[in-house]
Amino acid sequence: MLNIVLFGSPGSGKGTQSKMLLKKYKLEYISTGEILRDQIAKETPLGIEAKTLIDKGHLVPDELVVEILESKLIENKDANGFLFDGFPRTLVQAYILEGLLLKLNTSLNMVIALDVPKEELTRRLLGRAHIEGRSDDNIEVIQERFKEYKSKTLPVIQFYKTKNVFTNIEGVGKEEEVFERVENVIDNAVKDSSSHIVLIGRPGSGKGTQGEIFAKKHNFHYLSTGELLLAEINKNTEIGKNIKSLYANGISVPDELIIKLVEEEMATYSENRGYIFKGFPRTLIQTYILEGMLRRMNDSISLVIYLDVPMLHCFKRLSKRSQTDDARPYDLTTDLIIGRMEEFETKINSVIKYFKSKNKLIRVNGMGTPEEVAERLEEIVLKSLKKII
Repeated sequence: MLNIVLFGSPGSGKGTQSKMLLKKYKLEYISTGEILRDQIAKETPLGIEAKTLIDKGHLVPDELVVEILESKLIENKDANGFLFDGFPRTLVQAYILEGLLLKLNTSLNMVIALDVPKEELTRRLLGRAHIEGRSDDNIEVIQERFKEYKSKTLPVIQFYKTKNVFTNIEGVGKEEEVFERVENVIDNAVKDSSSHIVLIGRPGSGKGTQGEIFAKKHNFHYLSTGELLLAEINKNTEIGKNIKSLYANGISVPDELIIKLVEEEMATYSENRGYIFKGFPRTLIQTYILEGMLRRMNDSISLVIYLDVPMLHCFKRLSKRSQTDDARPYDLTTDLIIGRMEEFETKINSVIKYFKSKNKLIRVNGMGTPEEVAERLEEIVLKSLKKII
């Protein structure tokens, strides 16, 4: 989901640029100004209250704006994304927008400010008032709106600068010229944006094979907790000795240890398109942990793929692997394999339910040759990511 705030002073051309952006990116347009004017024209209670404030050059109270926005967002929750024009205008509204988008399991991708000199803004607004007869665009009100903008809106810019989503763009020139500048910023941001994918499925479902194939082809970092733990065992570290003992007794590795290894791996490989997590999270607690890790990076899980392979088929795969040089310490015996299967079935349902509630879970048929599954997986993942980014 692509969510953009088009930001700037009154008269900076937000409305014009919004129409051009909507056509290209097929976003849902959220203009508090248009919504309020519609309410005023219909003389609704909200419209009457808003008109009194607007005529005096004041901003409409957040309570009224939030009521309108929330219903609009929920009504269009399946949209490709939202383009916000005229909101947020204050720091409080910026936090409100964060919360509203969080309810839809998404976030703001970028804030674009159209930079236009005050003299040009005044000329535009007075010209528009003459043509359209808009009472909120006389010279006194214009000056009050500029004052309001400077005192309340500029702190929002600093807020978004600290989140690294803010871009300032020159708003003077022909409409097409300004649009080209805006378009370039968005396209570059989408191209460089990160995505994080979780691969889940029964032991032996092929998550490792498919994760490595996709990661290598699309510049993701493949992060397998199983491989991280195995590396510790092979290095014969104290952690590795502890892990080996746990595996031998069919006991799960404590979350504290896994967190340490995952954090170190993420810090080491931070320059990539994103991560493909295999083997983590396995429980609801680990799900919350991973969400917290990514939240610290101002990021989140983009997509969860459940690689669906029947249990008997997975058991046969693991039994066969246990007789080869690729055998893992956690599937050397039938009892260990059965134990892993039982643990997966017991704990995974809560994880599946969690990601289903966030509309992030997709089931993919994991049967077939590795190449067939890889082709199927790639098509589904890339199609899904286009809707998210």
